[in-house]
Amino acid sequence: MIVRLHSAAVAGIEGFEVQVEVDALKLKEQGRIVVVGLPDAAVRESNQRVSSALINSDFFLPAEVQVTVNLAPADVRKQGPGFDLPIALALEMAIQQNYEDVPPSRRRRIPSGLEEWCMVGELALDGMVRGVRGVLPLAVAARAAGRKYMMVSPENAAEAAMVEGLEVYAVESLLQAWNVLADRTAYKPCKGGETTPLEENMPDFDEVKGQPYARRAMEIAAAGGHNLLMCGSPGSGKSMLAARLPGILPPLTQEEALEASTIHSVCGLLPRAGGLLQHRPFRAPHHTISEMGLMGGGSGSNITPGEVSLAHHGVLFLDELPEFSRHTLETLRQPLEGGRVTISRAGNSMDFPCSFMLVAAMNPCPCGFLGDSRHRCRCSSGDVARYRKKISGPLLDRFDLILEVPAVEPSSLLSRPNGENSAAIRQRVLAARSIQQQRYAACGISRNAQLSGKQLQQFCPLSPQLRRLLLDAVEQLFLSARAFDRILRVARTIADLAGHEFPTAQDVYEAIQFRQFECQLRG
Repeated sequence: MIVRLHSAAVAGIEGFEVQVEVDALKLKEQGRIVVVGLPDAAVRESNQRVSSALINSDFFLPAEVQVTVNLAPADVRKQGPGFDLPIALALEMAIQQNYEDVPPSRRRRIPSGLEEWCMVGELALDGMVRGVRGVLPLAVAARAAGRKYMMVSPENAAEAAMVEGLEVYAVESLLQAWNVLADRTAYKPCKGGETTPLEENMPDFDEVKGQPYARRAMEIAAAGGHNLLMCGSPGSGKSMLAARLPGILPPLTQEEALEASTIHSVCGLLPRAGGLLQHRPFRAPHHTISEMGLMGGGSGSNITPGEVSLAHHGVLFLDELPEFSRHTLETLRQPLEGGRVTISRAGNSMDFPCSFMLVAAMNPCPCGFLGDSRHRCRCSSGDVARYRKKISGPLLDRFDLILEVPAVEPSSLLSRPNGENSAAIRQRVLAARSIQQQRYAACGISRNAQLSGKQLQQFCPLSPQLRRLLLDAVEQLFLSARAFDRILRVARTIADLAGHEFPTAQDVYEAIQFRQFECQLRG
């Protein structure tokens, strides 16, 4: 008699239900366990883990048994050790049903109501249940499939319990899993972990000394969700400013938190204590990162998200921008425009969300001291040109604000910081974001950086004088049509921060200032 239990797996960042079918046939010779249904190596190796776990948990597993395990649907690749738990339970149930000569001390009653359960967990050789990655999307898939209960390891329980409408039970061992199935009422379901709060010790802008121009750029970028590039000598505070950007961004909405948490869950980066992310992700990969590490990838069906997706609804900070591989940087162009990245491999393709703010920092030259009044630059004009050419024009076009960050004066190093703290800046950012959300409620966007060309004409009208001013600036600074639109988006954000219904001449002037340094970078 065939036993069917329900589990789940992940494809990309989406979960889907998997039916575990087990058939156990009695033989006169040594049998074996065969797993079919497009399993990967980790799934195929489950036969050894399951056998040892059953024997060491005092379950009955005769040697002369031929076991066939089918993971349906059979045309979708299955990955990871999360099927160990349902395979072991289904195998023991099949043996209990099909074998009449089970010793009385090993005879167990088959639990009922199995169709209401989803089970996920890796088994240790002694029968203990270990956690797996991606439990959050697995729990979502279980609920979507109509399952009422889910069984996972204790380290995955808080994460799975965040999905409403699903009772989650933590089991430490294979034996405990059987007992939970036999009498669920004797155990208490787990509660979801508390939502991760905004950290009180998050870096604060009141620690930044000087740099009022850069602080203003950070506020504008946060208010409109704009991409930002900073150029300055070493020690001018570029990385310090970038690290404080998440502290002035609005908290994630419930929908955004679920999307971002799902990606982190698949990559095994969600805190074990459970709870959806609330603060926006801040990812800062090293400049030696590969294209696959940045965009995502893998072999065959094992395609995982990269840093751009881990920064979804947050910030991707690229320090020392020209030191990144130029080919790697160029792969950012399409995701920055579309907000999604598609990874294609032979016979498989995955689509990951990647709507993020790109913040980058760079030195003005290889030695870093070009234009610094206190240090002599040792670079030739050719060295500077080659260094800056590592950043292509199309990539520069995708930054909304490009500014120079001057070196901090020595006299200010001993003084107390006198700038606003992050809480005060965040209030203005939240007010500007609220205006944008109300304005674009019917447009499917939430911030100015997402405005299309047609929407710019609707929500950012300019008088003939301001339009002439903007066109003159584009001609004098040799800017592209894409840069023209980005200046308009920044002007719209500056107007929102100032409470203006439409951008004024002052708003447009300030937006143009944040593109002037682009001419120097282009050479």
